[in-house]
Amino acid sequence: MPKLFSYGTLQQKNVQLANFGRELSGSKDTLQGYIVGEVEITDERVLRESGKAFHPILRYTGNLADEVAGTVFELTDAELTQADDYEVDAYQRVSARLKSGTECWIYAAAQPR
Repeated sequence: MPKLFSYGTLQQKNVQLANFGRELSGSKDTLQGYIVGEVEITDERVLRESGKAFHPILRYTGNLADEVAGTVFELTDAELTQADDYEVDAYQRVSARLKSGTECWIYAAAQPR
């Protein structure tokens, strides 16, 4: 099962229920080499589900002293696709290794094309 590191709204129970139909259980972990910025959300569905106009967004620094705390969730492949649908175009899903050594997916700032 895929693992997903969440540092923002996917940790909210209401967002989990709206997207996955269940509350997720996870474990705390840390992502190194990133800082948290902010992005304005204009997608009506995401605004309704999260209740927030501004969401956190990971920005890569490459500096291991930069750390972001969050939660690692195990999802089904279908749930990972649902998480992709929830995230707006400002995000891209990329693989990462957490401080614990866990390999997972993260949603980080999309690179300009």
